[in-house]
Amino acid sequence: MKTIASVLCVVVLAGGIAAVQARSAAPSKPVTVEIKDAQGQNIATAVLSQAAHGVRIKLDVKGLPPGEHSLHIHQNPKCEAPDFKSAGPHFNGASGHADHMGMPAGDIPDFSLIVAADGTGHATVVAPHVTLGTDEHSVFSNGGTAIVIHAVAGGTSSAAPPRIACGVISKPQ
Repeated sequence: MKTIASVLCVVVLAGGIAAVQARSAAPSKPVTVEIKDAQGQNIATAVLSQAAHGVRIKLDVKGLPPGEHSLHIHQNPKCEAPDFKSAGPHFNGASGHADHMGMPAGDIPDFSLIVAADGTGHATVVAPHVTLGTDEHSVFSNGGTAIVIHAVAGGTSSAAPPRIACGVISKPQ
């Protein structure tokens, strides 16, 4: 009798894990985000797709100042020019808590967007602490989030460089 109960517990637990994984499953299509500068010009496209450990972001930019720029996912689905502060702080998940390492979920560690002298750049990076699912670290939680490009690389979530471009991430309809 104990063996049957033990097997039943394992089956129920496995079913619960499968349900959690299904809830955070990625949509079948990638999400395209148009990123605009302070003048409202379309200066970049970001294509988001689910990766094995996070969200893959493929960037194509034009018209940005040359050099290194940082990129983050911010809390609010708002991009009001000219300073894009409406995007709020770095995304920390629906619960507002940083990940287990104390890093905001919207941070992308060890990444700088390199823009060439002609203002163009292409990069692919994985944001390891977010998903395209329905869990609390989904970029769609809170009604969406925003991708923000900063003037230069570096800074922290509390002292980030000025924001120079922004695009709203929203769930596909």
